[in-house]
Amino acid sequence: MTPALPSVEAVQQILNPLFPGLMGVRIVALEAERVVAELAVRPDLCTTGGILHGGAYMAFADTLGAVGTFINMPQGKRTTTTDSSTKFIGGARANTTITAECLALHRGRTTMVWQTTIRSAEGKLCAVVTQTQLVMDA
Repeated sequence: MTPALPSVEAVQQILNPLFPGLMGVRIVALEAERVVAELAVRPDLCTTGGILHGGAYMAFADTLGAVGTFINMPQGKRTTTTDSSTKFIGGARANTTITAECLALHRGRTTMVWQTTIRSAEGKLCAVVTQTQLVMDA
């Protein structure tokens, strides 16, 4: 029997006082193999020219892969990112909202692999991030 997933609200409460909360990550949907979230592109997350900073894309995606792993881990475990690869494809402008969908490529006992696609408010692909999460004893 698969344990029940935590609610979106419960996961959001965990994120709010941490870096993802500071960035403004908002979880929209949680499923065992899928996490969806939004991020308002604030000017303070941008480079000159009002385009979302590459590090913000990476941190957004890293958060979602970690959340996906967290909701799939047994109690008494923790996770950390061991590898992440980002392909930047397009830009997101300040004062818009981007959406990310993170899908499980592999959910094992010791590692999980997640791929996140990030799209602009217009639906344009901005970035694709693939990451590996290590699952270890807490």
